[in-house]
Amino acid sequence: MSQPHSPSVAPSQLSVIGWREWVALPELGVPHIKAKIDTGARTSALHAFDVDFFEIQGRGMVRFTIHPQQRDTRETLVAQAPLLEHREVRNSGGQAQRRPVILTPVRLGDRTWTIELTLTNRDVMGFRMLLGRQAVRRQFLVDPGRSYLG
Repeated sequence: MSQPHSPSVAPSQLSVIGWREWVALPELGVPHIKAKIDTGARTSALHAFDVDFFEIQGRGMVRFTIHPQQRDTRETLVAQAPLLEHREVRNSGGQAQRRPVILTPVRLGDRTWTIELTLTNRDVMGFRMLLGRQAVRRQFLVDPGRSYLG
């Protein structure tokens, strides 16, 4: 599912963010998580495990566990969200994976907007969250030489 079309924004009107930023996922109960801003990745991804699918009043849902801090498996959060769909996504190694997709608000600095977020095991990756180009387009300019500008 593609992002809804929004009018073009002049680059001079966009805020600048770095290649890594602290973001929040308020509806998932995540007050802060370090995200890699990856314009080479189309979709955004969140480290999730113990993924369980169920229904509430006929609506598909997904419940999952998150380790929000890098290199820390002690802190865990359990979240749930409506399931948007399952989608084939190529991982960083080029392998196709079928992943659950949710829609959820993300907050970076003083801006909050809704993104599509795939759920996958990122335990071996450096960042628990990846913010892909679909999430940042028309929202920010990315300065790959800087960090934590938001």
